[in-house]
Amino acid sequence: MDNVREELDRLIQHNKDDYSGLSRLLGRNPAYIQQFIKRGSPRKLDDEDRRKLARYFGVDEQLLGGPPPAIHNGLVEIATLDVDASAGFGAIAESENSQTRFGFDERWLKKLTPSKSSSLSIVRVIGDSMEPTLSHRDEVLVDASDHGARLRDGIYVLRSDDTLVVKRVALKPGGKQITISSDNIAYPTWDDVDRASIHIIGRVIWFCRAI
Repeated sequence: MDNVREELDRLIQHNKDDYSGLSRLLGRNPAYIQQFIKRGSPRKLDDEDRRKLARYFGVDEQLLGGPPPAIHNGLVEIATLDVDASAGFGAIAESENSQTRFGFDERWLKKLTPSKSSSLSIVRVIGDSMEPTLSHRDEVLVDASDHGARLRDGIYVLRSDDTLVVKRVALKPGGKQITISSDNIAYPTWDDVDRASIHIIGRVIWFCRAI
């Protein structure tokens, strides 16, 4: 259970959240999260609290003490979040919820990424700002462990206030500033953004689309 507390604290620090704010998000007293992390009380998260926190951080519940992803006939189940990662001007993330799961071949998934399946989730792209790379209603596989020290040039899902956006990120020389851009040139580019000011949900590592 100690690793759950450490993981939750890491997520909080990375997102620049605070214990009391997350406690209020859960409808708990302001000291609830701090007591769980620092004092070990309660011993484990309530199931509904765990689900809310996993939705908020965009991770599988397993990272926060939930059951491991099921493996059926060699297929690993990855959570599909009921939230749109806008490739336009942002989609409200209040309704994040894990409703369905997508099965990936276990061996194929290991070749795609060394990350644990609990760090992976699927979200839907809405909008055309990432055309032609990503199209409206594409489904993208997001690695929530791929940020921080691992941040590099690529496509990421970012949290901006109460919205999720999918954008291309490029590191500037020195690594403290980044450029956030859209592949569609009709949309603006943000240069010299302070890397520490951006809340990164995870890196897009794979996508699929209907034909």
